[in-house]
Amino acid sequence: MRIALINENSQASKNKIIYDALVKTNKDNEIINYSDENTNLTYVQVGLLAGILINSKASDFIVTGCGTGEGAMLALNSFPNVLCGHIEDAEDAYMFGQINAGNAVAIPYAKGFGWGGEITLEYIFEKLFKEEFGGGYPKERVVPEQRNKKILDEVKKITYKDMPTILKEIDQEFLYNTINTEQFKQNFFKYAEDGEIKEIIKNVLKIA
Repeated sequence: MRIALINENSQASKNKIIYDALVKTNKDNEIINYSDENTNLTYVQVGLLAGILINSKASDFIVTGCGTGEGAMLALNSFPNVLCGHIEDAEDAYMFGQINAGNAVAIPYAKGFGWGGEITLEYIFEKLFKEEFGGGYPKERVVPEQRNKKILDEVKKITYKDMPTILKEIDQEFLYNTINTEQFKQNFFKYAEDGEIKEIIKNVLKIA
């Protein structure tokens, strides 16, 4: 699994703490850091960036958040094929992975994040990525939970525009400012699989 870490501006100073916790708890997954301590993305831009990475298949999973985690969660869930949960502790993480089988999490990095915050992150990531997603919790509920997840996926196909259309219709300056970072350019074109999205991004960045 390729996991993308994206920080928004108010919590950019915690980027290394989050990245280190991800690396420590994910020996078998690839961690790509799309941020640093100087990241200047708003949580809305984080949502857009997550939508690009998931829909282009540049990333399989997004780890993000903001002060409370709420804004980031709402922003990510505004985009097609992104299913983001709000995660505060290891129980949230495990049940989200097993019941909802989403592909993104938004964590509060200010509210409740005090002494031992990095330990909480490690516990969250350990439980989140401990087992293959969608295994059910409790286990005897796996069939209806998987059925509901498939229903939700089908509903979202109807209620959301596709990502190429979004990228063409969204404010182009907003899009440019979201993707015009060295971390994005170094990693997106290396991993993205969707040719149409790649071409749109190239045009926005004026890459030949």
